[in-house]
Amino acid sequence: MTAPLLLTITRRERVADATIGEMRADGAAWLTLEDVVRPPGAVKIRGRTAIPAGDYAVQITWSPRFQAPMPLLLDVPGFAGVRIHAGNTAEDTDGCILVGLTRRGASIARSREAYRQVLAAIGAAEAAGRPVRLRIVDALP
Repeated sequence: MTAPLLLTITRRERVADATIGEMRADGAAWLTLEDVVRPPGAVKIRGRTAIPAGDYAVQITWSPRFQAPMPLLLDVPGFAGVRIHAGNTAEDTDGCILVGLTRRGASIARSREAYRQVLAAIGAAEAAGRPVRLRIVDALP
């Protein structure tokens, strides 16, 4: 059996209306920005709160919204269409996970560059027959 590509996001900090974290995979690292993490037991609000911590399968599928192939998280409880994509602020997330290389306060930057790297890593894994998993860990104070 082929070992999966494991992407791990560690949520580290609440800033304004967002959550900053770090994604790692196969020795590479990127910053992440998500909506606010809700308290345990609270209901996810579409486009305003982050998805639950946990493990998710990831596949590159066609995004009708962005008109491009993009990573999609599968089987997110109570929500569909959660993707990993480029963006800089909480307004860009719509409940998805943004990636970047640098940070400016409550936003991330060099997002398109980071997104190309993440997409390439996931695409290479899929091409090699490796399943892709995303593990999200809350390490918030």
